[in-house]
Amino acid sequence: MSTTPLSPSPARWRGLVVPFAAVVLWALVSRLDLVNSALLVSPAKVLETGWELIRSGLLWLNLRASLARELTGFVIGTSSGLVLGGLLGLWPRFNRIVGPSFNTFKQISLFAWIPLISVWFGLGDVAKVVFLSLAALVPVVVNTADGIRSTPATLLEVARVYGYTRAQTIWHVVLPSAAPAIFTGVYLALVYSWLATIGAEYLLVSGRGVGNLLIEGSEHFRMDLVLFGMVSIGLVGWLMNAGARTLERALARRLGR
Repeated sequence: MSTTPLSPSPARWRGLVVPFAAVVLWALVSRLDLVNSALLVSPAKVLETGWELIRSGLLWLNLRASLARELTGFVIGTSSGLVLGGLLGLWPRFNRIVGPSFNTFKQISLFAWIPLISVWFGLGDVAKVVFLSLAALVPVVVNTADGIRSTPATLLEVARVYGYTRAQTIWHVVLPSAAPAIFTGVYLALVYSWLATIGAEYLLVSGRGVGNLLIEGSEHFRMDLVLFGMVSIGLVGWLMNAGARTLERALARRLGR
C-alpha cells in the first residue's frame, strides 16, 4: 500500500527517540527516588511550574525581553558583519590593512568582553545588546568574506567577456555565488546571538529575561524553575533553527540551487 504525501514518514520521528527516552528515564529515576528529589524534580512538577508561568504571563514577559534583545543584537551584528565582510572580500587593500587586526579580534573569547562591556555600558539592556552584536558579528564577517573570495574564476572571466562593469559583476556574479556562504554566516549569527543572550542575562543580571528565570530558580533552589527554563531555551532555539533552515531552502530554490 503506497503512502500519501500527508502520511508521516518514520524517518521524521527518529529525532524524537532520544528526547522521549530521556524523559522516560527522567520520570523513572524521579519516581523511584534514585536521586535526591530536591536536585532532580519530576517531569510532572516541571510541567506544573511551566503551566503556572504560562498562565500568569511571566514566561511570555521574560521570553519577549530575551527575544527583543536577541533580535536587536542580531540585526546590528549581522548588518555590520555584512558590510565589513563585504569590504574584506571585495577590497584587497582593505583586507591587507584591516584583515590582520580582525583575525586577532576574532580569537578573543566572547565572554572575555563582558568585564569591559559592563564597565563601559553598565549591566542593562545596552550592554547586553552590545554583547549580542559581537556574538553575531564574527561569523557573518568570516563567511561573507570567504564566500566572496571563493567566487569561481571562470564566472569572473565570463563576466569580463560580456563586458560587465564592476558593479554588475558584484551584483550578478559575486553575490549569487557567495549567497550560500553568506547565509551560513547569518544562520550562525542567529544561533550564537541566542546562546549569547542567555549568557548575557546570566552574567549581566539586570532586567527581565529567560536567563533571569534560571538565576531565580538557582538562588531559591527551585530545580523545577531551572529545568523549565532550560527546556524553554532549547525549544526557542530549535524553532529558530527550523525557521532558518526553512528560509534557507526557500532561498536555495529561488536561486535555482
